[in-house]
Formats: sequence, structure tokens, C-alpha cells
Amino acid sequence: MEELRPALYLFPVGLSDVGLTEVLPQRNLDLLRGIRHFVVENLRSARRFLRAAHRDFPIDECQFTELNEHTPAGAVESMLAPLLKGQPIGVISEAGCPAVADPGADLVAAAQRRGLEVIPLVGPNSLLLGLMASGFNGQRFAFEGYLPIDEGERRKRLNEMTRRIDRERQTQIFIETPYRNNKLISELASLLPARMLLCVASDLTGPRQSVKTLPLERWRKEKYDYNKIPTIFLLYS
Repeated sequence: MEELRPALYLFPVGLSDVGLTEVLPQRNLDLLRGIRHFVVENLRSARRFLRAAHRDFPIDECQFTELNEHTPAGAVESMLAPLLKGQPIGVISEAGCPAVADPGADLVAAAQRRGLEVIPLVGPNSLLLGLMASGFNGQRFAFEGYLPIDEGERRKRLNEMTRRIDRERQTQIFIETPYRNNKLISELASLLPARMLLCVASDLTGPRQSVKTLPLERWRKEKYDYNKIPTIFLLYS
């Protein structure tokens, strides 16, 4: 087994319900065996991930600390305590890559401020996978996260994104709560220029994977159902 350095190891997690070896390198799974301190977004999903990686993983011997949107900012630095004693820490998100649109970024920032080593590991990222398959500009792009809920702010954000596409040729990437996916597509098709291209990348790496790019005028007539399926949205023209 590879000897682990005293570092913050960022472990990607699968995006869908498929075998881990289909989406993660064996090296990642091997490295997990040497770690006993974990900072995780969700304790239950992290335990499930470790058991899927190794049936005999000694979970009861491990220390878990949750870092999510409810964690006070002042509590993050103390999570590095094991690393300061020379012991590696593994960071696990609920899905995809830690620290990318993920609370783990705060811990990585704290480690960087202290000059501690951070080791990102290879794994699936829905933003990049969607961008790769969209046919859009992969040199200039921005991730907007969730669009505002307020209707006025939402329209303002969409108008800003449209201007960036037109002026800067910048691909715009964003997400929605899965049960609102269908409503979002209908909304985009009614509010934005018909010529604009929308890519809907759904269940990436999963059995229902679908990546479709069409002008919004086509989406207005298209039959689709992305309800409750993890999906990434990209706009370009």
C-alpha cells in the first residue's frame, strides 16, 4: 500500500449509483485504507462510500467531522488538528469532487493559509463532464450555482448571463433543485432568446445518462422529463 504523506487528501465520490471502480481509479480506493481522520459533508453518505470502497473498512476506528452549509466559519480551522500532528485527513463530499461548489473549499483554504499540503485526487465532476459533452466554449466558462429564487432577481441573473455569452463568449453553467428541473427548462425557453443554446446534462456517469444540446426554440417543443434527476444546465449561443 502506498505510504500516505501528512496532507489533506480530496477524495471524489461517484455522481450516480454505479460501481466505484467504474468512475474512480483504484489508487483512490487504496489510499482510503490509510486514513482514519475524515472531514465529510454528510456522515451517512460518507460511511456508505467507505463501505462501498471496502467492505471491511474499519469505520469504527475512524474520526469523522461534518463540514456543511451549517458549520460555523470559526469551527473550520480546528478540523485540521490531526494534520498538524502529522496524520493525513481525507475530505469527502456527498457527490463529485470535494471543494468544487462544496463546503470543503473552506477547509482547503484553511490548509493553504497554513502552508499544509493539499492533494486533489482524480474523479468525476459533473460541471466538467457536462461542459465536455455540451459542444460549448471550454476555454471561457463560469459556474453560477443555483439561480436566485426571487423572480425579479432570477430574471436579472439570466439577463447578466446572456450578456456574458454575447459579449465574452463565456459558457454559463448552473444547477437547480432536481424536482424543479422541468420547470427551469420551460422557464428558460420562454424568457431567453430562441437562438440561444441550452445543454441539459442529466444523470452523468449513471444508467440514465443523457446530454442534449438544442436551441431554446427546440426545447419549447421537445418532450422531456428530468424530474428528480441530478442535472447540470449550460447556456451558450
